[in-house]
Amino acid sequence: MIIPHDQLASETLTSLIEEFVSRDGTDYGEEEVSLREKVEQVRVKLISGEAVILFSESTGQCNIVPKDKL
Repeated sequence: MIIPHDQLASETLTSLIEEFVSRDGTDYGEEEVSLREKVEQVRVKLISGEAVILFSESTGQCNIVPKDKL
């Protein structure tokens, strides 16, 4: 199920994005990018509609994915 980012409390959305960008396997290339910058990059993609929040009722897990990967 897709969860609209604007229906989450700001603190909840920030926590979700922080957890997402700090997962193992998240690679931002050769340049070191701060957590704050990573969070803002993902937030911009959610606001623009390039990415969406998916919630799995069966597993209870959330993920952020590019919209074109749905």
